[in-house]
Amino acid sequence: MAQQIILSTALSGEVTALCEAKADKLFVLTDTTTHEKCLPLLKGCKALEDATHIVIGATDTHKTLDTLAAVWQQLGRQGGSRHSMMICLGGGMVTDLGGFAASTFKRGIRFINIPTTLLAMVDAAVGGKTGINFDGLKNEIGAFNESEAVIINTQFLHTLDSENIRSGYAEMLKHALLSGQDLLGRHLDFDLNNPDLPRLQTMVAESIKVKEEIVKADPHEHGLRKALNLGHTFGHALESLALEQDRAVLHGYAVAWGLVCELYLSCALRQFPENIMRQCVRFIRDYYGTFAFDCKTYDHLYELMRHDKKNQAGVINFTLLNGVGNIALDCHATQKDVYEAFDFLREA
Repeated sequence: MAQQIILSTALSGEVTALCEAKADKLFVLTDTTTHEKCLPLLKGCKALEDATHIVIGATDTHKTLDTLAAVWQQLGRQGGSRHSMMICLGGGMVTDLGGFAASTFKRGIRFINIPTTLLAMVDAAVGGKTGINFDGLKNEIGAFNESEAVIINTQFLHTLDSENIRSGYAEMLKHALLSGQDLLGRHLDFDLNNPDLPRLQTMVAESIKVKEEIVKADPHEHGLRKALNLGHTFGHALESLALEQDRAVLHGYAVAWGLVCELYLSCALRQFPENIMRQCVRFIRDYYGTFAFDCKTYDHLYELMRHDKKNQAGVINFTLLNGVGNIALDCHATQKDVYEAFDFLREA
């Protein structure tokens, strides 16, 4: 059954309707932040009156095997069975880890995602990727398993600070690059310093549609779905380096910086229009700043990229663009090309 995407207008009623199919026990997974700021928006929801709450640490530093084991442990100790259900209420860390916990506990229980960050709404909660970070690598352990439903309600965006709005918007910018010039133009015209949330709600729906169509065509990333990795080969390496150096960055910021590098390679190797590349780079520079690193880290970043799951036989696979909406999968670049992209990111 295809994942149901609900563009929510009546949150409590929609949650109750999804929980009507009888579960012997309902669990709600939150992190410390969403438990405080987002769970109150579900106050009065009858479906949650007898739910068991599991609260985990916030931020990607808790997207670990230890946290996963703690969730499994609580599911077991609180009477969970194969007929139980879990609601994952949170950002991408909660939906990724919670989805993996639900997919593996008792060989799989039902779960739904209620993403509370812009990033999770347009990326993590949609498409069936679940997992955790492991051994210093992003999303190294996981599985494909779609939630029963995803409820998208943009009232949660009022709980976000500017940095988390920008983090999610980077994935939307990626979707626009994969889609077409009209959508990209609207995204480059959006003021992230003073975000218009009603307008953003419409753009979120457009962005989700781009991802939905790609995932529907290629659920398990054998072909077209690799397009969604645009910006991520460099981005995950930068994110992993920041985590190692105890200066963790938001995922969307790393993706934005990764887009700078991969748009540079698209110009150098695939004739992507330089004027459009520079428009995007200017937008990213203005709203995401820069990532501080020097040439001494290039070798290590390159090794992190070689561990990316998309690679084959140690050869780094990139998603690049011939033009806006013109996708080139499984592209290769020399080590010199990659280091020049690092140079460009630092100088841009």
